[in-house]
Amino acid sequence: MVSPLLDQPGLSHGFFSRDGGVSAPPYASLNTGPGSDDRPENIAENRRRCAGALGVAPERLLTGHQVHSPDVLVVEGPWENGPEKADGLVTRTPGLALGVLAADCMPFLFADADAGIIGSAHAGWRGALAGVLENTVAAMIGLGARAERIRAAAGPCLRQPNFEVGLDLLEAFTNKHPEAERFFAPGAAPDKRWLDLVGFGRWRLEESGVTQIDDIGLCTLGDPDRFFSYRAMRRRGEADYGRNLSAIALKRD
Repeated sequence: MVSPLLDQPGLSHGFFSRDGGVSAPPYASLNTGPGSDDRPENIAENRRRCAGALGVAPERLLTGHQVHSPDVLVVEGPWENGPEKADGLVTRTPGLALGVLAADCMPFLFADADAGIIGSAHAGWRGALAGVLENTVAAMIGLGARAERIRAAAGPCLRQPNFEVGLDLLEAFTNKHPEAERFFAPGAAPDKRWLDLVGFGRWRLEESGVTQIDDIGLCTLGDPDRFFSYRAMRRRGEADYGRNLSAIALKRD
């Protein structure tokens, strides 16, 4: 799947589903997550296929060691000693693809095609609340991008009304951003709410000056046969789960 907003000269990108890989259940079949217990050779082949679709060499498809942080790295080439800890990546180096691994968390891809700068961000509720989206935009601007030119697209993730949370999460969000209450709808019980995380993320980007924002509009838990979902794995009683890849590449001249 692609976003029309990111379909620009000099870029390639994709929001990959769980189809088209070589992994066996429960990772069937395009599991790209080294953090899973899938066979390493299967993960490597799946990532090779995604890299090929993006037009880069497998070692130039980069995903960070994601820890639900606000941390963003500027990268200039393939990892030298394995993925570094970061939930946002930005680059101006042609021939690199920046990716997000997720199985309910929100993946965002970014591009300022005029400046030749791209970014990616892994934003579960912890990272989104901590500011990883704003920090990714700031890192891109630090490289020479301009907020008004940055285009952003949200990929498959857990969405309202499938994102049930407790009042503790409502409190955490509204303590930092009182306006965030509008992203929590009444839940099935008085002590539950439905979180619109994509809506929150969109708002944080707009507050950062990014107004060109697209949304694939697909829910991982709502379509677990098409996308890996942590919550679906828990419901099914499975022992582990795969990761969906969302990635954007800056083509070589």
